[in-house]
Amino acid sequence: MSASAARVRELTARSAILSVLLGSHPAQAPAGWIVRVGAGLGLRESAVRAALTRMVAAGDLERGADATYRLSDRLAERQRRQDRAISPDLHTWQGGWILAVVTVGATDSTDRAAFRETLRLARFGELREGVWCRPDNIAADLPEMARQRVDLFTGRPEEPAVDLAGRLFAPERWAHRARELLAALDGAETIGTRFEVAAATVRHILDDPVLPPELLPRDWPGGEIRARYEVFRTEFQAFADGLIEAKPALPQ
Repeated sequence: MSASAARVRELTARSAILSVLLGSHPAQAPAGWIVRVGAGLGLRESAVRAALTRMVAAGDLERGADATYRLSDRLAERQRRQDRAISPDLHTWQGGWILAVVTVGATDSTDRAAFRETLRLARFGELREGVWCRPDNIAADLPEMARQRVDLFTGRPEEPAVDLAGRLFAPERWAHRARELLAALDGAETIGTRFEVAAATVRHILDDPVLPPELLPRDWPGGEIRARYEVFRTEFQAFADGLIEAKPALPQ
């Protein structure tokens, strides 16, 4: 399957820079190295330099006096979330669920949408208005501001857990998209195309509900897609090292 058939976003200078820095530890790199990597991925040098300038103006990046660019605090938090998604901290599931009950309402529609997205990114599913839940096999990883707006409880649903997980998280749909991306990685013939697919792969991993094995469909591709991304990390590191001696980066 090609990248276009898998509905993968076309690589732009901005998305390439973000992907590169989101995968770097620490999340910073010299301008010259970023430009060389962009050129190696098929982007114009002028486009990469213009994107760096716009991203600083937009608050996505910070520029040091030595022409080193680093992620802003907001995007550094996104990087931490990405790292946790790639290597989730799981514990044995005993059948319980975490409930997050909203106790401090939204101030307006924008705040409501942002708060809902925060809960979704923490891998909670919306049971009903103001009540979110998930299996208790990972920590409730909520930012402090969100944590102050909910009360957390644990319990066991009357509804069969497999049915509830299917209703809240649609794991079959996630698995179908994961298999599309795996096929696209197989069919990608250039480093630029593989970079595009790998970036989409990480975004999809961020949406993995990280359900316990007891609640997953058969042939769950979560482990496989993470392993394949690790293979690309190694490839991209070799690619970046071949361009210039600098700390390599990985896509988001």
